[in-house]
Amino acid sequence: DHRVTEFAHRIRPSARGELEITDLNRLYLDDGSLTVERLGRGTAWLDAGTPDSLLQAATFVQTIQARQGQLVGCPEEVAFRMGFIYADTLRHHAALLGKTALGRVLHELADGEAA
Repeated sequence: DHRVTEFAHRIRPSARGELEITDLNRLYLDDGSLTVERLGRGTAWLDAGTPDSLLQAATFVQTIQARQGQLVGCPEEVAFRMGFIYADTLRHHAALLGKTALGRVLHELADGEAA
């Protein structure tokens, strides 16, 4: 919500030298405004707080996308599948990406070729 920046300024780095999401969650819990939603099967939480963990997360996403042919965390795909944008808008976004792999996948999705 709109208070996240204010709350984030109140937390201090952990012993690992990182700002911890659990500390931010605790502020919402203490405030009485924390809501929780269980993540579904197939959901993975990826830590990206260090250069090594960021590389591991990127490699994981790259592997999923390459082996399963699925986009991970693609707002254009979600917007299209949820009916928030139409195929012509998706094609426009794909065209902006040129001949990149993401551009090709978005074109396929807009043309009904992607699962």
